[in-house]
Amino acid sequence: MQHGRRCLVLAVLLLSAQSWLVAQESDKLRVLALENAWNEAESHNDIKALGVLLAPTFVYTDAEGSFMDKQQLIASIHASRSSQIVNEGMKAESYGDAIVVTGSYREQGTENGKAYTHRGRFTDTWVKKDDQWLCVASQETLIAH
Repeated sequence: MQHGRRCLVLAVLLLSAQSWLVAQESDKLRVLALENAWNEAESHNDIKALGVLLAPTFVYTDAEGSFMDKQQLIASIHASRSSQIVNEGMKAESYGDAIVVTGSYREQGTENGKAYTHRGRFTDTWVKKDDQWLCVASQETLIAH
């Protein structure tokens, strides 16, 4: 009888762990899709869509080391025109209700009437609040072409 209970408990624990892992992977895929949605919103200067992805307390450190809040970043994006942003090599690591995404990007666009091409690396931190994933912090660093 004891052996049967142990097997049942073990089976329940294994199923719980498996469903937890599936949920974790699902959340990672969701956040990676949100990273790509961010690029699309920025490329199309869709400030409203971008605003939905960022937490009200969002903080950003740009490639030059400047620090911005959500409104400052949105104003900065509105002032420049990214024609294409592509993420590469993204990895997502889950920490419960937080996911950290790292990767690199290529961006083309115009700023102050001048064309630019950037390559860089980024780290974004997403937090799940009220069943919605929001980016709470982002940092980027330019790299040589």
